[in-house]
Amino acid sequence: MRLPYLAYLLLASFAYGQAASTAPTPAASEAAPVKVEPDDPVITINNFCADPAKQGEACKTVITRAQFEKLTEALQPGMSLSLRLNVANAYARNLRMSAAAEKRGLDKTPAFEEEMHYARIQLLSQDLTRALQAEANDIPEADLESYYKNNQASFEEATLARIFVPRAKQTDPAQTNEEAMTKVANDLRPRAANGEDPDKLQIEAYTAAGFPQTTANTKMEKVRRNTLPPQHEKVMGLKPGEVSEVFSDPAGAHFIYKMISRQTLTLEDAKTEIRSTISTQRYRDSMKPFQGDVIFNDAYFNPPGTPATPPQRAPRGKRKNPAQPGGDHD
Repeated sequence: MRLPYLAYLLLASFAYGQAASTAPTPAASEAAPVKVEPDDPVITINNFCADPAKQGEACKTVITRAQFEKLTEALQPGMSLSLRLNVANAYARNLRMSAAAEKRGLDKTPAFEEEMHYARIQLLSQDLTRALQAEANDIPEADLESYYKNNQASFEEATLARIFVPRAKQTDPAQTNEEAMTKVANDLRPRAANGEDPDKLQIEAYTAAGFPQTTANTKMEKVRRNTLPPQHEKVMGLKPGEVSEVFSDPAGAHFIYKMISRQTLTLEDAKTEIRSTISTQRYRDSMKPFQGDVIFNDAYFNPPGTPATPPQRAPRGKRKNPAQPGGDHD
């Protein structure tokens, strides 16, 4: 799970101040855990309070479990205990530092105003992302069933034997040897169809190519269409015991498949996968209105003489030179 923007700020602050303070560590005790009620204090900041008249033990700020978990749930729902401890350290220190900053008037500066403006944009974007993800994950059972019925072929799972025939001999990869290995593949295919052991035929293929080998394992289990090269997907249509044609890949080798068994996953077995597939697509669709259709001024972001750094230069946006026609945009 990606950490929201505000949590990054808190933890970055925590890392910055770590050298100056020591975080409390959980006690290595095997005693029964103590139940902490919602109104129980979980953070107590001594010598820090809103009332300047209070001094000594009377001046302290107490944060209850309910108050603190309201913050952590906003930052990251279900936050882990170790991360909560990091946030608590950063939060306690930041409360003190922010109060000191306000005394200096740093909250009244133009820079702070811009920082708050950008932080607001970031946080609203983060919250919209969460909302869109939640909506994408809210998939009715009927949609899961419909997807399963319309895509049953993609849930077929097979056990295959695959014989791999190198394209050329190791000793001399000349054109004539490529033709020789093509003949080896074409000779092995009918033998596989007649029931000869695919492992034995695989050893012969390696031997013919100059790769001495005494053992081989051609068995492939839980094979799905999307795990095969696109041009090999048709093997999923074979019946048990049937052997495929010889697949010859231009830059690769020759392949022969034998279907051992095939089954189709049940809807219950496929539900997690279907839910993830639909959710991912729905989320991508919901994000499309916020992507692209942006123009960046190359004269500003990539001036002449500046080393190009494409990964850092505004992805998905168009770049225009304002000196060119149509390059000046508000």
